[in-house]
Amino acid sequence: MQPKNLQRVFAALAREGLHVERDGRIYRVRLKDVEGAPAGEVLLPDEFPVEAKALRQLAGLAALRHPAGGGVTTVRASPDFHPGDAGVAIGSIVETEGIVVPAAVGTDINCGMRLHVVDLTAEELLAKRDVLVERLKGDYFFSSRDLPMTAEAMQGLFREGLIGWLSAVRRRPLGQLARADLDQLEREIDRVHLGGALDGDPRWAPEDLVPAEGVVRDGGLATIGGGNHFVEIQVVEEVVDRARARQWDVRAGQVAIMIHSGSRGVGKHVGALWRDRARGMWPKGQKFPPEGLFSLSLADQPEAVAGYMQAEATAANYGFLNRLLLAELLRQRLRELFGEVAAPLVYDLPHNITLPVEGPARRWITRKGACPAGAEQPVIIPGSMGAASYLLVGRGSPQLLGSASHGAGRATSRFEMGRRGRETEDLGLAGVDCITLREERRIEEAPAAYKPIGPVIACQVEAGLCDVVARMRPLMTFKA
Repeated sequence: MQPKNLQRVFAALAREGLHVERDGRIYRVRLKDVEGAPAGEVLLPDEFPVEAKALRQLAGLAALRHPAGGGVTTVRASPDFHPGDAGVAIGSIVETEGIVVPAAVGTDINCGMRLHVVDLTAEELLAKRDVLVERLKGDYFFSSRDLPMTAEAMQGLFREGLIGWLSAVRRRPLGQLARADLDQLEREIDRVHLGGALDGDPRWAPEDLVPAEGVVRDGGLATIGGGNHFVEIQVVEEVVDRARARQWDVRAGQVAIMIHSGSRGVGKHVGALWRDRARGMWPKGQKFPPEGLFSLSLADQPEAVAGYMQAEATAANYGFLNRLLLAELLRQRLRELFGEVAAPLVYDLPHNITLPVEGPARRWITRKGACPAGAEQPVIIPGSMGAASYLLVGRGSPQLLGSASHGAGRATSRFEMGRRGRETEDLGLAGVDCITLREERRIEEAPAAYKPIGPVIACQVEAGLCDVVARMRPLMTFKA
């Protein structure tokens, strides 16, 4: 017997043509009038509300088919599941066969997480907090960073990712990169998901970023971005798996650096271009797909499928470099204040991306606000700026297609947060050190806007998706 509030939600959805059922922590939803469509499955903590809009979006995603052939085969959603602004619920993981869906990733291509650890204590760092903050405000907010790139470096980045970029930078390091430890950056590529190197092509990048020669001054590189993106300095509060933490250079009491950002203007350029192309290439006279999620069919449009995947890879490569440079700026400021700290990379991974499935060449997995959680792979799940974040290890579970959540999930929209009062206690901002130039960002992203991270982590551990390695507590958070 379902609780009364769930009965009401399920009844309302049934009137809209959706069938929903619950089996423990698993919710299944599908459109009644679409034959053969798989049910979308959501893993939710017991105490979390069921959001009707998100379920509708998941059911629509599961029903996607292309008139020329191909469609969605499997749809799952992680415990930070909540409605998305572009018709795709955040936390969705979708496997397709014979189609790719540009709108399922959207414009925030390769939004992802990066984690470093630093052999400093919180006390040592906070003793120089004000000086560090002022220097980082210049880097992150006032464009005092000096990161010119040669045309060769930008072309190498878009074509080959971090490997191509670093090869060119070694030949001619400019600005602050002349002070970087390039050998360390090269060693750390092994700790970036897929080596931070996807098969892209400069032709998909904005023209001003890929001149034939000269120097590029890109105002988008090493920027945090809006919304829930951040750079956060934390302290490792607890180590749970000591053996694995030691393997990853993580120790209790260390300072940690966590970065959440993506491909910025390049992702917007690529995502918008291919959203419009997919719509324009939809077969004439055929019914539009739910939520305007136009797909490209491998059977009918093989060049378009290949073009989109190459374009998405181009933007994803930029996202990997954006996070690397955000971290490198912070690492250089730490070295100015504390000497030659190593600040090694733990891992960098994407959570908005389409990747081919190993094996069949016709299948892809698209993650929208969910991160890969392969067996033995580091997984980074942030809380809010007033709650703990977690480093975990993936178990490669097929339950969520080898995935895990990318956060706690919003409980309240940014619009609704803006209508609240500004009392610190009501917003959960007591004791939070948020550095931003925009007071509205501090309100929109206040801890009260997010669900509790604890149940999200516990739910995934109990389901066998991942295991906790360490827990981090925020010290200060930079929001653009």
